[in-house]
Amino acid sequence: MRVLAAMSGGVDSAVAAARAVEAGHDVVGVHLALSRMPGTLRTGSRGCCTIEDSRDAWRACDVLGIPYYVWDFSERFKEDVVQDFIDEYAAGRTPNPCMRCNERIKFAALLEKAIALGFDAVCTGHYAKVITDADGNPELHRAADWAKDQSYVLGVLTHEQLKHSMFPLADTPSKAEVRAEAERRGLSVANKPDSHDICFIPDGDTAGWLAEKIEMTTGDIVDEAGAKVGEHPGANAFTVGQRRGLKLGTPAADGKPRFVLEIRPKENKVVVGPEALLAIDEIRGIKVSWAGLPIAEVHTGGEFDCYAQVRAHGDPVPATARIERSGVPTGAGEHGNLVVTLTEPLRGVAPGQTVVLYQGSRVLGQATIDAARSLQRAAL
Repeated sequence: MRVLAAMSGGVDSAVAAARAVEAGHDVVGVHLALSRMPGTLRTGSRGCCTIEDSRDAWRACDVLGIPYYVWDFSERFKEDVVQDFIDEYAAGRTPNPCMRCNERIKFAALLEKAIALGFDAVCTGHYAKVITDADGNPELHRAADWAKDQSYVLGVLTHEQLKHSMFPLADTPSKAEVRAEAERRGLSVANKPDSHDICFIPDGDTAGWLAEKIEMTTGDIVDEAGAKVGEHPGANAFTVGQRRGLKLGTPAADGKPRFVLEIRPKENKVVVGPEALLAIDEIRGIKVSWAGLPIAEVHTGGEFDCYAQVRAHGDPVPATARIERSGVPTGAGEHGNLVVTLTEPLRGVAPGQTVVLYQGSRVLGQATIDAARSLQRAAL
């Protein structure tokens, strides 16, 4: 096949491209320029998509003997990922920018351009697996190394996108083996640290970065009963589950720490309470999409057993789910929102996050969390 290898400049994408070449595919490497700050360099192991990363990607392609290009997607990234991140926080939600980047950049804009140029697939260094069923339909599954599994952030991929996705690291048992392979292949990124945090906030100070983008107004911090217990410099700087930085003037009656339970941007209030009230029993999701063909219950409206995961490295918990019909089409063409009832409560679930559903190792689909309900809080 003609394969476009997305080269981040890290060891995973370099080894993935090498395996695609070794498999006999006609491979071309491409690095996505997502920032127009030419002086940007990696600091420690934070960030990605920097000038340094671009050079590392070029060196890897040179070793592999494949063509290398840089595609400027900075405007699309600024609009679809960075501005979305700002808008979501301004609305009191907690977004996942990696999810948006995979959805709108790496497997939308990039894949669209690749297909238009005659490529059959896009290859990335994600730890996930595409399995084809008996009828030739693709399914997204967890990688062999669950500790490195990235199927959660790929839960936004659609049936058509999965048909053109290639993840050569799917069956690799560990990251150590990937690094060892890179060393054997003479790739200079063999021991390069992994990137982490949000790539466009390389210093990791999300609150400080947002303060420059969103107008912050002081307001009240209230307890679960509505009584004022402190003041905040701007509700948008907080997120559900947060404990540090509250600076409460009124201690809790039991003397225990309090956590952010809810953000109310319209009222400019932050609601805090005991950790027990962070436990969530029900999740309602919008913008539902299915990773591959939806299972039968999606069409019939029936309830189905699954596991729900709300963070990239969070533990999946048993749940039941169903589609609640609303007459309003979602992005996947299904009419309705997702309702997930958790058998085991989850803590710190915030609107704006993504819930991804699994059956065994298979990713069923995902939704953006619109509301999370605690039965204990509802009883107060």
